[in-house]
Amino acid sequence: MRSTLEKARKNPASMKAKILDVARRIFGEYGFHGTTTRMIAREVGIDISTLHYHWGDKNDLYEAVVMDVNNDLGKQLLKVEKVVHGSSLEERLKISIDMMTDYLFDHPEISNLVRLHYFSRTRNEVDIDFKVPEFSGDIARAMDLTKDAKHPSPRAMMEVMSIMHGMHCFVSGENAFRPMLNLHRRKYIEMVKETLNFIFIPAFVFRERKKRKGGDRPLSKTVKEKKAGKIKKS
Repeated sequence: MRSTLEKARKNPASMKAKILDVARRIFGEYGFHGTTTRMIAREVGIDISTLHYHWGDKNDLYEAVVMDVNNDLGKQLLKVEKVVHGSSLEERLKISIDMMTDYLFDHPEISNLVRLHYFSRTRNEVDIDFKVPEFSGDIARAMDLTKDAKHPSPRAMMEVMSIMHGMHCFVSGENAFRPMLNLHRRKYIEMVKETLNFIFIPAFVFRERKKRKGGDRPLSKTVKEKKAGKIKKS
């Protein structure tokens, strides 16, 4: 499957590449179970036998789509890491959110595929997954939340997942959210970035400042007693 995918990407004008691009979009809209190879073939303008000749069955094509998305995400994360390297935490977060948000809005099928793949009730039969754990480590390292991308802490992983989930949510929900907000697409994307920055940057920067000052201050005796329920409310 990898060699077939490589052939498609080396020749973007080929029939293999055209089928793959349409498959990414349709799998992103309808998920694995909601998509048929006939839907993809019809959109490309070919018969079903031509699709099977180039990509095999639906499982094979879906596997290629997942691998292709993984490859694209990996390349984008390397770009982000190179840009943010050596910057302050606040700058790293702002640049990372800006670049990844733009990228995902340019390729909305990625967010749709990830969310459908992990959160739909029906799982597909393909023995391949999106590289979310690996990518979380790469993002955590890019943001300097961990030094070891291969072994990030569960906390660093969850923090990255919260940021990425926020992006995926706004990208996947654009058609529902934008009419509610009465925003043009350009303004919507701008406000998504502002919202993500507002939510995440202060929290990370505040924690970094606390670390520099020696961590959290110990709780006072009164607060400890309140938490333990020893002091009755008046």
